Amino acid sequence: MTDASNGPAEQTQLAEPHLGAVLASAGLDAEYVRAEGNLLYQRGEDGREVAVVDYAGGYGSLLLGHNNPAITAYAKELLESGVPVHTQFSLHPEAAELALALNRIVRRETGDDEPFFAVFANTGAEANEAALKHAEMDRGARLGALLESVRDGLDAVRAAVRDGSATVPAEVLARFGVAADGPAPAALDELIDRLAAHNEARAGRPPVFLAPEGSFHGKLVGTVQLTHNEGYRTPFAALAAQARFVPLGQPGALRKIVDEERATLFGLTLEDGRVRLSEHEAPVVCAFVLEPIQGEGGIRELSAEFVREIQEVCAEIDAPVIVDEIQSGMGRTGDFLAGTRLGLRGDYYTLAKSLGGGLAKISVLLVRASRYRGEFELIHSSTFAKDGFSNRIALKVLQLLEADDGAAYRRAAERGERLLAMLDSVREDFPEVVKDVRGRGLMLGLEFHDQSEAPVPPIAEAARAGLFGYLVAGHLLRGHRVRTFPTASAPDTLRFEPSVLLSDDEIAWLERALRDTCDIIRGGYQRPLALPAA
Repeated sequence: MTDASNGPAEQTQLAEPHLGAVLASAGLDAEYVRAEGNLLYQRGEDGREVAVVDYAGGYGSLLLGHNNPAITAYAKELLESGVPVHTQFSLHPEAAELALALNRIVRRETGDDEPFFAVFANTGAEANEAALKHAEMDRGARLGALLESVRDGLDAVRAAVRDGSATVPAEVLARFGVAADGPAPAALDELIDRLAAHNEARAGRPPVFLAPEGSFHGKLVGTVQLTHNEGYRTPFAALAAQARFVPLGQPGALRKIVDEERATLFGLTLEDGRVRLSEHEAPVVCAFVLEPIQGEGGIRELSAEFVREIQEVCAEIDAPVIVDEIQSGMGRTGDFLAGTRLGLRGDYYTLAKSLGGGLAKISVLLVRASRYRGEFELIHSSTFAKDGFSNRIALKVLQLLEADDGAAYRRAAERGERLLAMLDSVREDFPEVVKDVRGRGLMLGLEFHDQSEAPVPPIAEAARAGLFGYLVAGHLLRGHRVRTFPTASAPDTLRFEPSVLLSDDEIAWLERALRDTCDIIRGGYQRPLALPAA
């Protein structure tokens, strides 16, 4: 074998070697050869397959399991029939059908009769990025209309003062430091110049996005700035829009932040032949972006009280609410949308992950009709979005979820309750090890107490570096053939996001592994975790 330069090939890892080294250090550098249901298979030293139970579930992408038989059979049928995949800039009836199907489900869950237009993408981060772009396009249009209205008012006042049908009170001029002792038209011109400069400065402020602390919305240029973890944001802070993060559990904090960001534009109006100053709030806050249940933030569900405050404040300032259901949606929590039980009503929704049934890469942005800008379709596109294969796979996924009057949703809720009960029993038996268990349906998390003072220096060092959860994940994989990972921004919390196919035996499998792990931690690591030798 030779490389592209016809020299001898080097046995060097060139595909993300640093990540590979990190995985190896925690014992997570596994290779899998087959997948089915909730199981992955490794090849043992004797050549036989070794089963691993998968609780990571493709970070929430596998609600219907690995290689679901109905989906794989349909995928084969599509490919064998020669279905057109890439027919960009043409009609896509299957995309229209998918949009209608999603609307029917959203309407049923939210009781909202207003339609949502669909913009398709490939990944969750891309759908969120599209949401940010659309929201800014809409904000810019609203701001432009406001500025035009203010300018029209200024022009009307100028004409009235010049023809003598209106006067400018001294207090109006004084408000902006204009002397009233000169000719009225000249004084008015100076006032209008100062108002225009003020308005231009306020209108030129960059948009501000709001999100709860702990949020994760992707790692693209825009979405990474709405991801609360500074490690992801800071290297790229100069590239994208500003975001402000709202503390959880602090009523009134959102309103305080919004008040700090307010920007007022000034105009002039006529009232009984006198010029009056008018004030207009500029749309500075572009959108509030949230996950009903934070995934990478540690599987934390927003409170219904916080959701109400978000919706009230956003309605007051006419800012859209963007609901990121990429990890929590598609039935994972027992409802199609996790926000349903919180009373959450979004202006935008983003869906991905399990929408592709574990095979297709597809995501979608849904935008409320009253906020939708049709021209967005002409300036935002993707080569691979809305392809014929992925659209049809997503329709098949919805068909499976909705079958038997939503049996999959009921199954997710029931299996989630069973899994949660087991995790709670572990917490009750190891309260000095397990700090908390939380989540809903098949989106659950188990948080360990801080181990930065552990009696074993490598464990303590890993905890201080935010890597303790990865060591536990390595132990679970190597010692018990259980696969899961910590949440990205809360690394002491392990995620559990299996499919609806989860069996009692697989729950018992995880319970044995967790109890062994907790016993090791409670015992001060006198028995070591099953990790690679240093």
